[in-house]
Amino acid sequence: MENSRAGEGESGSGRTERERCQGRTGPAARPAHGRPAGERGDGITPAEHVRELLDRAQNGFEIGEPLLARLRTALMHQAELRSYRQRNDESRPLRCNTYRHVFLLADGSSLLLYELEHDTGPEEEFRYELYAREDALDRAESRVHERIGGGIGPGSETEELPAWLAEELLLAMGPTRPRREYVCDASPDHARRLLRRAENEDGPGEVVRELLQGALGHHIALITKPRRRGAGRDATWCRFYEHAFLLEGGGEVSLWELEHNMNTDGRLVCEVYLDEAEAEVAADRHARAQGVEL
Repeated sequence: MENSRAGEGESGSGRTERERCQGRTGPAARPAHGRPAGERGDGITPAEHVRELLDRAQNGFEIGEPLLARLRTALMHQAELRSYRQRNDESRPLRCNTYRHVFLLADGSSLLLYELEHDTGPEEEFRYELYAREDALDRAESRVHERIGGGIGPGSETEELPAWLAEELLLAMGPTRPRREYVCDASPDHARRLLRRAENEDGPGEVVRELLQGALGHHIALITKPRRRGAGRDATWCRFYEHAFLLEGGGEVSLWELEHNMNTDGRLVCEVYLDEAEAEVAADRHARAQGVEL
């Protein structure tokens, strides 16, 4: 998706979206959600995805209601493979897959749920467990891995699954560029919150801030990137989001958010740039400074 600057709206669709946002008099439009590559389900909303996770989890009752309430308000979600383990037993293969479910909230922050999928019971059916904390997931994985025994990876006693395999699978399915569906509600406030969170000094200036105060709509998209990371608590977190804003006259402005933990204390940081390439360069710069390979 090309980054259209102010006054360069997409032909045909830009005017339709502008008229829809300007003429909206009813209740606020429901936030659009993206369905990145690798997501299970077709057009499923984050709230529906949460319900599916709870329905199949054996321990769904352990997830607190305050967290579930926040997850149900997410604008978009993505499921990605975190790790897997397999042992080719004499009777049948024993498998354990772990998925990370990422939920993007309206304020730009992210929440995670971890899903453990395994078939180590007496029957061959998969069982599912759901965790909100990584330390609880680690304990559950250790328990299941003890049942499995053997090596890590497909059909091997010693082969390790590359940490970047999940990203490679996503990339093989093509770039994720969801069609823009503008949310015509509180777009200037969204722009203010996004720019206020940004910690980089080379972000958009006052001209852009003033321009976005007249935004008629906005759309958030999680952009799939080939980002390598390890497993466990020391994992590298690096995500890119496009925040597209619809302006008067049909023009569009996109801000590119880099969310990462590549710093000295490992906390999650938000940076905002006017150009996608600038966000990429910043990610590479942070990775080199921390000795991390992306």
